Amino acid sequence: MNITEEQLLKALGTVEDPDLKQDLVTLGMIKNVKIDGAKISFTVELTTPACPLKEMIRAQCLKAVQDVAGEEAEIQIEITAEVTTVRKKEPLLPKVKNIIAVASGKGGVGKSTVTVNLAVALAKSGAKVGVIDADIFGPSIPMMFGCEHQQPKAMKSGDKTVITPIERHGVKLMSIGLLMSKTNAMVWRGPMASSALKQLIGDTEWGELDYLLIDLPPGTSDIHLTLVQSVPVTGAIVVTTPQKVALEDARKGVIMFKQENINVPILGIVENMSYLLANEDSKQYIFGQGGGAKLANEEEVPLLAEIPLVQSIRECCDEGFPVAMQDNMVTDIFVELSQSTARQVAIRNATKGPTEVVEITQQ
Repeated sequence: MNITEEQLLKALGTVEDPDLKQDLVTLGMIKNVKIDGAKISFTVELTTPACPLKEMIRAQCLKAVQDVAGEEAEIQIEITAEVTTVRKKEPLLPKVKNIIAVASGKGGVGKSTVTVNLAVALAKSGAKVGVIDADIFGPSIPMMFGCEHQQPKAMKSGDKTVITPIERHGVKLMSIGLLMSKTNAMVWRGPMASSALKQLIGDTEWGELDYLLIDLPPGTSDIHLTLVQSVPVTGAIVVTTPQKVALEDARKGVIMFKQENINVPILGIVENMSYLLANEDSKQYIFGQGGGAKLANEEEVPLLAEIPLVQSIRECCDEGFPVAMQDNMVTDIFVELSQSTARQVAIRNATKGPTEVVEITQQ
């Protein structure tokens, strides 16, 4: 049975994006429709290459078309992805689609470890990813990527000198740790640290990125305010561990981003060191259980992942080869985190307007 393009689109209009709760045709995800008798081909353009439901969507599209064209039809479905954005064309980071702040209420919860492995997992899915190490006082990203002895190159761009970021494991990265002496401690006042962050953002040639992760220092500080005053942040991820003291500090981080004059959407909570995995069948909740889920529920935000306390995560970061580069159970957890993050970014972009750069005046 031969069908028209109108009939094809009507059939595909019954297939819904499970996250955005609208049909694929209305969302403009159906592209390149070609019909030649019994030969039918089209492209489904998803909102992220990290979509975990692509094969389910493919199967639903196939069934919907077969129901009207018959099972004898030759149907070819190509799945592609175009990461969404609501950022306006702005002078800072004009080619970056989404800026994601990764924060924690206190130090020692594994925020940088989460940032590094999330970035690698997103890059492995096919996304263009960058990382800014905004922990000016204690930069650790270069070591975790195994590039602490490299130095970024500077080049002229018009009248301005710009820095080319280091690229490792498919991720572009920049850190003050790559520009400073390895033998000196960084003792900076707040304004100096804020100025350094502005340079990492504005003087680096980032190019086109789907996601730029900003690894923030612990707590709530000048650096956090500098970030939201410099660029419109798509959303924030807050990392915590399960125990009460960490959760209360993490809550302060959530509240900071939710403040009316800041108003950065919370993409979700990541609970790190959720449990000690002694073996495949034994989980020991040495820091408590369910704290991240409780915080996420109380603040009405998603729980993006529960990451176990596993020796290989630490070892891989120490060796500069993030565990997300490997192929094991822990890798799968970071893949799921990347998928959850990408989904929350897509939902945020479909349901909320652009984040505005914060204007904070002194009282």
